Amino acid sequence: MRKTSHRKLDIISGNNARRRNKSDMKVFKQISAALVLTLWAITPTGAQESTSEKAIKAFNDFFKFDVPYVPTPPEVVEAMLELAEAGPEDTVYDLGSGDGRIVIAAVRDFGVKKGVGMDLDKDLIAQARTNAKSIGIDDRAEFHISDIFATDFSDATILTLYLLEKINVQLRPRILDELRPGTRVVSHQFSMRDWIPDVAINERGRRIYMWIVPAKMAGTWTWSIGGEKYSLELTQKFQEVFGTLKGPGGTAELNEIRVRGTALDFETDLRGNGTAIPIAFKGINAGDTTKATVTVNGQTHTLTAMRTP
Repeated sequence: MRKTSHRKLDIISGNNARRRNKSDMKVFKQISAALVLTLWAITPTGAQESTSEKAIKAFNDFFKFDVPYVPTPPEVVEAMLELAEAGPEDTVYDLGSGDGRIVIAAVRDFGVKKGVGMDLDKDLIAQARTNAKSIGIDDRAEFHISDIFATDFSDATILTLYLLEKINVQLRPRILDELRPGTRVVSHQFSMRDWIPDVAINERGRRIYMWIVPAKMAGTWTWSIGGEKYSLELTQKFQEVFGTLKGPGGTAELNEIRVRGTALDFETDLRGNGTAIPIAFKGINAGDTTKATVTVNGQTHTLTAMRTP
């Protein structure tokens, strides 16, 4: 089965993902009103009343929350969940979940243990609940009338989005601060500006982006091998880290290294006194400690690096 994202495109800015840019929406409404009048004018007289009423109703429904309701093609939804490698250990949150298609597909087709949809449209939430119940998955698929900026989604392991770029950017601080490292964030069509995706693909002419929430690795990390001290000073921009490694064999400047979830791996050479000592670091972060294997000149050591204040 394939999954469809039902999503409200935010034509907006501000603190609520349902407020739109007034000038943009004014243009949309002017154009739509003109279409309604045109349709009415070209319709035979006897049918004008019913046709115009239907057109006006559709127009009003479209802008009911000042946000168009735009479904994602089934193939794109499937690709989003496949890219995130959704499975039985996952909890999927869909922000602006509409009629529940992403959440339902995640539970039904990918077997995730829990799916949660959030939307402000009570009619769509009611429809989503009915859809989930009709196929017997309402015990694992939840839908809430909720403002995406005011709701806790910190237990998500996969977060799906179909929002404008500026809304993604407004959500970005919460994504980075509240979601656990390793959480996959998948967006249909819209990026996060200067937060470069870990993966980007095309599906049926649509762009899909995925970011993996990185552990916070900035700071100074220290460890010892055979009584000799090492220090790793890092700065970080999203999943990219930069810094300097210092050890008894010299120093090394680190560039273009990425954190992938909780993992930080790199290889470099410590250089000093005209020599180069190869070193490889593979670490898994757990807050202010990082369990690592460090290979120095071909000898591998298992250790815990500590972040110093």
